[in-house]
Amino acid sequence: MPLPFLTADRAFDTTDHVALPFDDHDQWRRPYRPGSWRVGAAALALLLASFVLLAAVIITAAGGFDGGAATLCIAVLVILAALRMLRVGTWVSRAGMRRVAFFRSVTVPWAKVTSVRTVQQPVRWLGLPRTVQGQALVLDRQGGEQLLLLTDHNADFLSRVEAFDRAADTVEAWHAEYGVAPAVTR
Repeated sequence: MPLPFLTADRAFDTTDHVALPFDDHDQWRRPYRPGSWRVGAAALALLLASFVLLAAVIITAAGGFDGGAATLCIAVLVILAALRMLRVGTWVSRAGMRRVAFFRSVTVPWAKVTSVRTVQQPVRWLGLPRTVQGQALVLDRQGGEQLLLLTDHNADFLSRVEAFDRAADTVEAWHAEYGVAPAVTR
């Protein structure tokens, strides 16, 4: 029984090539879904924050206003850390590529990107110091600098090799569409 409303899966079955309303290439977007490890860690952090908030209410109700305020600040910090953890990743737009880490972000305009490629190299397992052999999507900037965008062993792609391949192909397609073509010399 077909349902009369348009679902996200059915939105791509259209034959016309009209851009969908959410298909705005000027806005920053993550070309892949966050992985289960990242979402699970954020969910556990938010669960911890709910217990800390409950403790803040109990401490404040018992008359310890300074302790309640300190506990509330801890809960807010845990919530902000969980939200930042969900924002970590590679983002693309028509303006360039942005690598968002937990404490800092790096934005590279397409004009300064020389190549985006997948390489085999030792990568960090879930961001920990332990390294394993894996694949990484590397951005080469003008001046010879490299920026590691994605790995197949980070919190988004651990045990999801197909998702890593799709995400790497999508980022490379964004570079092919908006990157500066190298000049041909003869």
